[in-house]
Amino acid sequence: MTRVLIADDDNVVRDVLRRYLERDGLDVTVARDGHEALHVLDTEQIDLAVLDVMMPGPDGLALCQTLRDRSGYDVPVILLTALAEEEDRIAGLEAGADDYVTKPFSPRELALRVRSVLRRNPSPQASQPATLTTGALTISASARSVTVHDQPVSLTNREFDLLLFFLTHDNTVYSREELLKNVWQWDFGDLSTVTVHVKRLRSKLGDQHRVQTVWGRGYMWSEARE
Repeated sequence: MTRVLIADDDNVVRDVLRRYLERDGLDVTVARDGHEALHVLDTEQIDLAVLDVMMPGPDGLALCQTLRDRSGYDVPVILLTALAEEEDRIAGLEAGADDYVTKPFSPRELALRVRSVLRRNPSPQASQPATLTTGALTISASARSVTVHDQPVSLTNREFDLLLFFLTHDNTVYSREELLKNVWQWDFGDLSTVTVHVKRLRSKLGDQHRVQTVWGRGYMWSEARE
């Protein structure tokens, strides 16, 4: 059974979210603060974490960054916060969050976001993975691994999905709205989500492998010239 961690210091929020997610057939573990959440993440196998940005102890941003710094432990993260400013949303996404939900929110919407993130986090297939190669970059679609010059590159699940989409739809410009729908499978959402993930992807892949900005239109995959 898929296990979800809900970490929030608000008893009502924890209880309501737990009941909604359990109705969806998910196994839910709750934590009252960052210390409890960190203990759960250290001792249990979690498939997705819903973290409050402003809870006591290590907050949601710090926990998200901790998870992203752990090699081979890429649990998807949804951040909850009462902070609605764009710079706050971007800070969450840059910490490696897969999604960012502003309070107050609909528990039903949050449940839909959880299902969306889980759909984009498939388990690696046992069969020999197919590979895509462009220049010094190699991507294994089913093993969900990436190397540049034979060196592994650590991507979050969303970053991997975005890269795979670009490589399988090269020479085509996509707007942020189109990327949000095709990669995130959302019909609406914060477009800065796409912007931040493109920025992170560029930083990790280096100059020879990049997503090109087509001003006024969107993004496309472009192999940099040697």
